Order: sequence, then C-alpha cells, then structure tokens
Amino acid sequence: MRISYVRIFVTDLAAAKKFYAQTLGLNILWEYENKAIGFDLGPVLIVEDVSSEEDREERHLAGRYVGCSIEVADIQATYSELVAKGVHFTAPPEKQEWGGTLAHFEDPAGNVLTLVG
Repeated sequence: MRISYVRIFVTDLAAAKKFYAQTLGLNILWEYENKAIGFDLGPVLIVEDVSSEEDREERHLAGRYVGCSIEVADIQATYSELVAKGVHFTAPPEKQEWGGTLAHFEDPAGNVLTLVG
C-alpha cells in the first residue's frame, strides 16, 4: 500500500491554482473542468473546489488543518522564501522534541499545511 492522493478542499480554485503552482512552485499534472487540479507532490495533491451551490454541504471541508506535511531540504530557507512571497505562517520553524523542525502555513482557503525539515 502507499498514499497516492491527498485532497484539499478550497472555495476559490483560481486563487488555489495560483498559490500552489506559482507561490509553492508545484507542477500541475492535470485539471478537471474547473473543479479540481492535480499537483505533483510525490503523491498527487488534489485541490478540489467546493464553492458551487451543489457543493454547499462540503464547504465545511475547506479551511481546516490538513495534516499534510511537505518535506523540504532547508526549512529555514524555504520558510524565508515563502514569507517573502506573502505566505502566512502561524509561527516560524520550530525544532520538535523528536528531532524534526515544523512550520505551519495557510493556503488562500485557510487550509493549514506543514513544512517539515
């Protein structure tokens, strides 16, 4: 078994596309009818729009802690680069007692993802 897809729900697909492709620099693998975009993140990161009237019951899925940790080679440099691009972090990178370093950031929909170094 392996993880193939991670889904993140957003309420503005255009803003999410700009954030994940331009700000984070992820490659777009595919786009589906202005409804979802697949980004290359090892497993495919699927950013899925829930802004339409038919999706109103799923809107609560946007703007949450995702539990998706993105490993980077140099967390301090990546943090500085993303802050310079306007990415909102909840705090600077912090060394964890288990040995790694974490920094949580938000996408335009308020979803919280994690950098890990």
